[in-house]
Amino acid sequence: MKRDNVIRVALCVLVFGILIASAFVNVSQTARGSGTPVGDYETVGNVTEVPVSADGGVRSFADLVSLLDGRVAWGLFMCCLLVGTGLYLSIRSGFLQFRKFGHIMKNTVGRLFRREKAEGKDGALSPFQALCTAMAGTVGTGNIAGVAGAVVIGGPGAVFWMWIAALVGMMTKFGEIVLAVRFREKNDQGEWVGGPMYYIKNGLGKGWKWLSGVFSLFGALAAFGIGAMTQVNTIAGSIVTAAGAVNGAAVTDSTGLWIRIGVGLVVAALLAVVTFGGLKRIGAVTEKIVPFMSIFYIIGALVIIIANAGRLGMVFSSIFRCAFTGEAVVGGVSGFVFLTALQKGVGRGVFSNEAGLGSAPIAHATTSEENPVKQGLYGVFEVFMDTVVICTLTALVLMCANVVPWGDPDMAGADAAILAFGTVFGSKLSSLFVAVAIFFFAFSTILSWSLYGSRCFGFLTKNRAIPVYKAVFVLAVAVGAVLKLSLVWDIADTLNGFMAVPNLIALLALSGTVITMTRDYLREQRKN
Repeated sequence: MKRDNVIRVALCVLVFGILIASAFVNVSQTARGSGTPVGDYETVGNVTEVPVSADGGVRSFADLVSLLDGRVAWGLFMCCLLVGTGLYLSIRSGFLQFRKFGHIMKNTVGRLFRREKAEGKDGALSPFQALCTAMAGTVGTGNIAGVAGAVVIGGPGAVFWMWIAALVGMMTKFGEIVLAVRFREKNDQGEWVGGPMYYIKNGLGKGWKWLSGVFSLFGALAAFGIGAMTQVNTIAGSIVTAAGAVNGAAVTDSTGLWIRIGVGLVVAALLAVVTFGGLKRIGAVTEKIVPFMSIFYIIGALVIIIANAGRLGMVFSSIFRCAFTGEAVVGGVSGFVFLTALQKGVGRGVFSNEAGLGSAPIAHATTSEENPVKQGLYGVFEVFMDTVVICTLTALVLMCANVVPWGDPDMAGADAAILAFGTVFGSKLSSLFVAVAIFFFAFSTILSWSLYGSRCFGFLTKNRAIPVYKAVFVLAVAVGAVLKLSLVWDIADTLNGFMAVPNLIALLALSGTVITMTRDYLREQRKN
């Protein structure tokens, strides 16, 4: 036991030390060369060279937050830590996510087609409801705006690193969920509660409860930004854009403000009805929204890709060629360098599928499934569906449409997606399509984060004043629709990234438990 504690302390010091040091180390690359066009990609508008380094000066609180966000929370070292953890678990498990992929699909999504959807028990959600609640948080605006930003700023090579992060992230998410179900508890209402704060406390021991508190604090605060204000703000912005497209003229500031106020009040009211209805109601809503919104978006994306199928070969070629090159290779634009592609691809991929952040295990811990490994299989499917399928479709839509505003930070979001969908749907229909998709993606994310935030807050307060937290969360949604959130987004993004630190320390320290339980499960499967 003493040896285990020494290893855990050393791991903790190492991780925190590297992340603190990363704030003072600039690993940016300087763009080289003038770039070589690939295929018939064209440059749209005035393309701005990607900023690959900063002057390092911290002149304000906003500068400090930006530095922490860019270099620490989502910097190169954090990206390597996230990918490295997934790779470590993949190696130790014999690359379970590939070796048993058929078994995983058969025992997750395959159960739905065989009509084997288990029912939730008292105080618990069914395995499918737990999956949908977690996917509601992962399949969000990051699948559209986040991927668009990664491609526009990081270049086509960012897509390759997004795939790598997902392929190893499958095992990260698997391990998190196994531990969440293994070390969960029942609260005073008879509901299962779990997640990183509980497997740190119950798995590492009481001496590590402080680390549980660190995770819970980051999670409870990040929920207001990443799970509430920024999500509703994105919904409101997309609806304002759609209103302008339908009317054929830009929406005035006063009209836009009233639209935002209306959106904030409607979304806040819908959230209040669901979140104050408790865990069961959240599960009942997400199990209906998630399949619908996923199919809706997939069909729309496939229409664009099929209409531009002739460019698929060029697109995949550029993805692999740009993944390792130190020079720009698209549209003659300089600035897409290797580290930018890697950081944007891994960062936005993890931001979307949340593998390693510790949020999704909070939802999976509510399952009625008693076998931790069986529920962990849903985590592999979750990352596959979120990143390998939906995020990839967004990237292909952008590049097949041949209208990517390469390197333009002002277009590194939903506007780029609207531009791409507009090549087939037209500007009006594309704005409406993206607005509808973003509404369901973002609203489902809000629902999940209301659960994540309240569970983190409940851990800190011993389940006291949770209704107050939920009320403030609803208020944050109403207010978030009308605010300019650049600083709020950076703060929330930073806290969201910091959630990964205590979670990954616990995941690595308890990796032996994950592997042992997995081997026992596979041995039992062979017997049967």
